[in-house]
Amino acid sequence: MIPKMQLVIAGVLVLINLHSLILFYVDKQRAIKKQYRLSEKRLLLSAIVFGGVGAWIGMNVFRHKTRRTIFRVTVPFSALLTIGATIFILLF
Repeated sequence: MIPKMQLVIAGVLVLINLHSLILFYVDKQRAIKKQYRLSEKRLLLSAIVFGGVGAWIGMNVFRHKTRRTIFRVTVPFSALLTIGATIFILLF
């Protein structure tokens, strides 16, 4: 791949993960304030679609959804897939 294209892909991946991180923050704040929450489906989807690292960081930093088994399994797995796919895309 062209190095410039690699930078674009890396930038997009950073933005996707930042989006996942922000979603976990927003949902945590809404939970604290007992407001309308984001759906678990939306949070999980943000992790699965190359946002696993941001979601995993959000879970741990904000201590949000850490007791839910579906999140404890899916988010770290998604983070590993995100890292693996990123390495593959950037190297090949």
